[in-house]
Amino acid sequence: MGYTAAKHGMAGLTRALASEWAARGVNVNAIAPGYIATELTEALQMDTQRSKALVDRTPAARWGQPYDLAGAVVFLASPASDFVHGAILSVDGGWLVR
Repeated sequence: MGYTAAKHGMAGLTRALASEWAARGVNVNAIAPGYIATELTEALQMDTQRSKALVDRTPAARWGQPYDLAGAVVFLASPASDFVHGAILSVDGGWLVR
């Protein structure tokens, strides 16, 4: 329950700060990653049953890799996103569309 509350808190903070700072030329956005293969998720990756269940539920049918986040980071850090405020960009292999 704490994880869900924290995620919603970050979403709310992103939107609130974007609303307050947009007029000052400050963009506030967030990236919401899905299951990314990192050291932090290593135990989950090694649990073959749980890992398979996650991959089976993900439309991309694989674990995300850290490099999968690069495009979103570059976009949000570039002038291409100058008129993007308060967005939460999901980079999750389609997890949220299910």
